[in-house]
Amino acid sequence: MKRRTFAKSLALTLPVGVLGTTSLANFSSLGDKSNPKFKLKYAPHLGMFKHSAGEDAIDQLNFMSDMGFEAFEDNSMKKRDVVLQERMAKTMEKRGIHMGVFVAHTISWKKANLASGKEELRDQFLNEINQSVEVAKRVNATWMTVVPGHVDPRQNIDYQTAHVVESLKRASSILEPHNLVMVLEPLNFINHPGLFLTRIPQAYQICKAVDSPSCKILFDIYHQQIQEGNLIHNVEISWDEIGYFQIGDNPGRKEPTTGEINYKNIFRFIHSKKYNGILGMEHGNFSEGIQGEKDVIEAYRESDNFL
Repeated sequence: MKRRTFAKSLALTLPVGVLGTTSLANFSSLGDKSNPKFKLKYAPHLGMFKHSAGEDAIDQLNFMSDMGFEAFEDNSMKKRDVVLQERMAKTMEKRGIHMGVFVAHTISWKKANLASGKEELRDQFLNEINQSVEVAKRVNATWMTVVPGHVDPRQNIDYQTAHVVESLKRASSILEPHNLVMVLEPLNFINHPGLFLTRIPQAYQICKAVDSPSCKILFDIYHQQIQEGNLIHNVEISWDEIGYFQIGDNPGRKEPTTGEINYKNIFRFIHSKKYNGILGMEHGNFSEGIQGEKDVIEAYRESDNFL
């Protein structure tokens, strides 16, 4: 269904006033048949539907569930108040929402961290991984994002790789007893110049070297479209080490259908691999306000319609 048609049909079915200041949690009045579950577990984040659901985190989670989403991710979950974490966890459990990634540690965007091999930086990282175990237990999470940080220009890349692998092996020994998984995210050279981890083959090599079920790849489709393209091939060839996906169209890092990536084909391929994990919606909304939020939902309905 085209966005204009969707908006028009929605206006005809909703009560007067719903499209104004009233929360679009009233979408639920359309019934489950109008908001079926998606084929894949796409995970919105807080703020994505704030105009429709309001600022309250619990209201936003309920709205996501009403719209058919079965997952949620929150990069900032670790920084949130414990009471809020517990409330969010209870809501997700009640609504059948699977918790996606949160960021596990302090990311060094401008200087070498794990690539440096410095013991004090490694110790800080491992201490934060230990802290993240408690957060994961509290919010029923399995996955947490890890970014090794900036390159160390004074060391050969092979030595840096050895340092990163050693740090991740030690982190895996912390996570394995809890059945938790850190997912390594390669980031593109335009948005994040100078980082150590940029490519899927590089992440694949590291995961093979770490050799742990607690160390997998976060395949961010937006980043990899910019970094190396050849998306479906790279997903297929690295499949056994992928633990999580994130989504964003390019250019702009907005919802599917707004850029050059053929998400319908990508989602079809991922679905054909019997993937039962989460695909985080780590992008902004192309348009502002309630209409922009409706557009996001429609874009996922359109892209999820691949069978």
